[in-house]
Amino acid sequence: MQERYEEALERLENIAERFYDQIDGGDIPEMKVPTRSKSNIELDRREGVWKLGDSKTTRSAKKLKSARMLLRTLYMLELIQDMIEDGKSSTLREMYYISEGWDKAKFNKQSESDSLAEDMELVTGCLREDFKLRPEEDGARLIGDITVEEVNRKGDVRKINCRDDVGDSGYTIPYNVESDKVNFTDTDVDFMIAIETGGMFDRLVENGFDEEANALLVHLKGQPARATRRVIKRLSEEEDIPVVVFTDADPWSFRIFASVAYGAINTAYLSDFLATPTAEYVGITASDIMTYDLPTDKLSKNDRKALEQELEDPRFDTEFWKQEIETMLDIDKKAEQQALAKYGLDYVTDTYLPEKLGEMGLM
Repeated sequence: MQERYEEALERLENIAERFYDQIDGGDIPEMKVPTRSKSNIELDRREGVWKLGDSKTTRSAKKLKSARMLLRTLYMLELIQDMIEDGKSSTLREMYYISEGWDKAKFNKQSESDSLAEDMELVTGCLREDFKLRPEEDGARLIGDITVEEVNRKGDVRKINCRDDVGDSGYTIPYNVESDKVNFTDTDVDFMIAIETGGMFDRLVENGFDEEANALLVHLKGQPARATRRVIKRLSEEEDIPVVVFTDADPWSFRIFASVAYGAINTAYLSDFLATPTAEYVGITASDIMTYDLPTDKLSKNDRKALEQELEDPRFDTEFWKQEIETMLDIDKKAEQQALAKYGLDYVTDTYLPEKLGEMGLM
């Protein structure tokens, strides 16, 4: 059994032992869990990422609802123990259905089981991958001149160059990208560009931008999966590769950038693993809409509300972001990445990105 799984098992068993000791001592069992609410999350300005505060919630068997959560916790501990010992894994969705056999402890909806898995991460300091739990989706895709060493399901290590050994779709990021499964060697790229949409990722691939700019292209696939953010974080830190993020120009895409750079609110407790505070935003900006005279859509009421919220969000508390958000509110317009196709299919790689990345000193 690998060391990371042994460590996870030990920490989970400690939870069960605390319950036993409480009951053996005549006490009502309880468990303290860090509070995952917006009021207990703050931006660590020194590190530039979201962090959980010190507030904790106590789950006590005194109350029926909390008692049920403690019972579910014990069932989940047993499930994880069995999977680790048997070399199996489960999707989060499968875990939800497995609970159908837990009688009074079964979950009413998947969000409840997902939340408890996150609580287990918080209490133990482990990742859900250490528990053999995985999401439905893998990470997104990579294309560029880096070599990945990946351990396959038979335990063999295979080397894959993410430019020369893959097709046009690139290398698919697996759900578990920790060093016992995935490592990076021969990273011959000058920077990585994380791209929101599949259409734009494919455009840059077809135009050969990875080779022309000596870049690693990363498809975010909308709001990026944890595995994708973890890969970006590891490559940035371990290989010292600069990161830029390329999205649509709208408030929701700005938040995609923020989740890559500073972490997401719902995973603030994992910011040290997932956030890359050195990431920079290349576009598309509100200023770009005017500078490049891009096709646009009018902002909706929800768009405007989201932008106004971002003006109060500490992640956007910089002169650059305040100016861009206020500009977008003033012009009342948003635009997609692919609006650059107004000037032809090569414009994004021949003109727009060279100009913007040149200002950053990357091209």
